[in-house]
Amino acid sequence: MSNDKPQPKQIKRHVGQYVASGDWSDYWTTKISRAEKGRIHVRGYPVEELIEGLTYTQSAFLLLTGELPDEREAALFDLVLRSGMDQQFISAAVGAARFTASASPDSAIPALASGMLASGSVTGSPQEPAEMLMEAVSWGVGAEEAAVRAVDIWLERRGAVPGLGHPMHKSAEPRVVVVRRVAKKLDGWRDHGRVLDGIEKEVEKRKGKRIPINLAGALGAVTADLRFDPLVIGGLGAISYGMALLAHITEEIREGVPLRIIPDALGAHYAGPPERHLNDPGEKS
Repeated sequence: MSNDKPQPKQIKRHVGQYVASGDWSDYWTTKISRAEKGRIHVRGYPVEELIEGLTYTQSAFLLLTGELPDEREAALFDLVLRSGMDQQFISAAVGAARFTASASPDSAIPALASGMLASGSVTGSPQEPAEMLMEAVSWGVGAEEAAVRAVDIWLERRGAVPGLGHPMHKSAEPRVVVVRRVAKKLDGWRDHGRVLDGIEKEVEKRKGKRIPINLAGALGAVTADLRFDPLVIGGLGAISYGMALLAHITEEIREGVPLRIIPDALGAHYAGPPERHLNDPGEKS
């Protein structure tokens, strides 16, 4: 895979250099595709060949990395894309999407955007776990030592380690069990996966209880081993859950309750001051 080759150093551009020089010739530049009259090339390939000859997984890999995947890479990438599936309402992204769908039932797109926007580090983005694992592997020490050091750093930084823990699955996350197993069969649980295993063991040793790897952690390990950019990895977390969001949105629009609310019976709770009035004694004028 071309990603294994040394990447050329990126030159940071800024708008000031264009204003100063007056030369805007390369201001909008892309390596992804070229469209001309009657012709479209994606990463250098005629788009007709890609549509006819590639799967969705292969074409997505090409778009993101610039090169076609080999058989192993395609299988691992497909595993990443299909593993999100769904888990009822145990996701802030689903809630955001369904709330938006209940208020805007004319199109799935606004609700899909809401769900994507709610796919952050707390919701379960694999970007932060991947960045943690990439940093740990870059130290060039063994997986065990890297795991200990990573746990030290992250517990000091914020008191928690990314890629571990789930509100419902306390012994093992069902999706992680199969993702890890399939990834190992495909030789896709490499340096980053081994460090993540070590981190899980180290945290259990320190906490005295098991805090299992979650899906964000597992996907972070697999995609880091595939050498994806962390920004891409974060986006893939949202995209892998996108089909589940679309299913929830469609269900909400067709079968749900227009304009969802949260009444007291469903957990709404007021914790502010009791009723008061502007002319009450002691109130500031």
